[in-house]
Amino acid sequence: MNGIYKGLAFVVLFAFLLVAVGDMHPFGKPPSEMDDYFIRNGQEETASNNIVTAVVFDYRGFDTLGEATVLFTAVTGVFMLFAERK
Repeated sequence: MNGIYKGLAFVVLFAFLLVAVGDMHPFGKPPSEMDDYFIRNGQEETASNNIVTAVVFDYRGFDTLGEATVLFTAVTGVFMLFAERK
C-alpha cells in the first residue's frame, strides 16, 4: 500500500514537471515586456549603470528589505539557539 502512494506521488510530480517544462519560454527571449522596460529606462530612472542593481535596490527595494529582515531574523534565531547560557 505504501508503494502505491509513492508511485502516485511520483506520477503527479513527473506530470507537474512536464507541464512546467512545456510552459517555459525559449532561452534568450524575455517572458514579458517589463524586461524591455527595465533595460530601456533603468539607467535614467535609477541613475545606476548596472540594471541588476537597479532592479534589486530601486524597483524592488521593499522586497529586498523584507528578504534581508527574514535572513537577519533566521541568523539571530540560530545564534540564540546555539548560544551557551550562563
